[in-house]
Amino acid sequence: MYNFEALSSDDRTEMCADIGIKSPDELFEVIPKSARTENFKLFNPLSELEAIKKLKKISKKNNTDYTCFLGGGAYKKFIPAALGDTVSRYEFLSAYTPYQAEISQGSLQIMYEFQTMICNLCAQDVANASVYDGASACAEAILMACRLSKKTKAFVDENINPNYLEVIKTYLHAADIDLIVANDCKDEDLACKLYQSPNYLGEIVEMPEKNANELIIACVDISTLSLLEPPKSDITVGDFQTLGLSLNFGGPYGGFICCRDAYKRQLAGRIVGKTVDREGKDAYVLTLQAREQHIRREKATSNICSNQAHCALCATLYLSLTGKKGFQELNYLAYKNAHKLAQGLQNKGYKILNKNFFNEFTYELKSGQNAQEYLTMLKENGILGGIALDDKRILTAATELNDEEEIELYLSL
Repeated sequence: MYNFEALSSDDRTEMCADIGIKSPDELFEVIPKSARTENFKLFNPLSELEAIKKLKKISKKNNTDYTCFLGGGAYKKFIPAALGDTVSRYEFLSAYTPYQAEISQGSLQIMYEFQTMICNLCAQDVANASVYDGASACAEAILMACRLSKKTKAFVDENINPNYLEVIKTYLHAADIDLIVANDCKDEDLACKLYQSPNYLGEIVEMPEKNANELIIACVDISTLSLLEPPKSDITVGDFQTLGLSLNFGGPYGGFICCRDAYKRQLAGRIVGKTVDREGKDAYVLTLQAREQHIRREKATSNICSNQAHCALCATLYLSLTGKKGFQELNYLAYKNAHKLAQGLQNKGYKILNKNFFNEFTYELKSGQNAQEYLTMLKENGILGGIALDDKRILTAATELNDEEEIELYLSL
């Protein structure tokens, strides 16, 4: 009789003994109990037909027909219909982006165009062909600055997106880099200062003062650069979710890093260059190989294997389809809608806590109101009204999709 189990009980006992534990359960003791799922039971096995029926029935419990004023790093934006039709073509939906430049000229050209557009928007010299998201872009930029400066101390402004900060802390802890999180820092022994504008509260802020030996890293909302001047930072990073990527239940999104020409050899991720072949035709190649797969591990600047190439494709097509004028008009509409909502709230006695903002702002509730109860009331009326920062403050955003009728409904409630 065949034994279809991968491991027998004797195998498990022997393996546990070799690593000094009594049972596999001990391997998971490092995971806090609050993060574990207790009594996780699936229903009995189903046929394909039965499973489809059951899943459809479960999916009907979801309510997706909300008016969305959520922000905090992910925004419901207009996406041209042609984008979805194009990026879903089979040529672009291979299981993995090919490593070999020679067999993927189309993909490499898209990455090169993506890099060019990012450089143009951020007024920088060189960009990579994306990383995982805005959070990892921030962390990789700090590591990059530490390699360039040979220093192991970094400053991050306290009003950065808290999710980004958690990722930065994880990266820097593993790299033995000291992190200072505060409103300001006068320490002259820093590798870099990282700030976000607009910051997590929606405020457009000035670039921090730069000391002679440190680098300034600006984390930006790339869409705001359609109308705002790009920062004069040494390294510019951010998330490009607003460039043609839907909310996608929280991901995948994509991050970018761009910098001055002098720092290009410390960029992480894939970098695509343009050259000519022996027949004089344009050819695209992976260049400045930064990754462990390409060069000796001790000389690698990155261990990023996947580079969100399909997300970069979406962003490139989005900017191509909207064009410069359309890109500016869409984001001006988002700006206008947010300021209309803010003015309406202010007229109703709510305090707007921002001096300068683009399409996202923070406001304070009236005396006696509770943020969670307030947002629950809005949700019951079909509106996702924002993010509760505490009991009294709400972070809310508007985009080009929030028309006057939706804004008036928000205000009426």
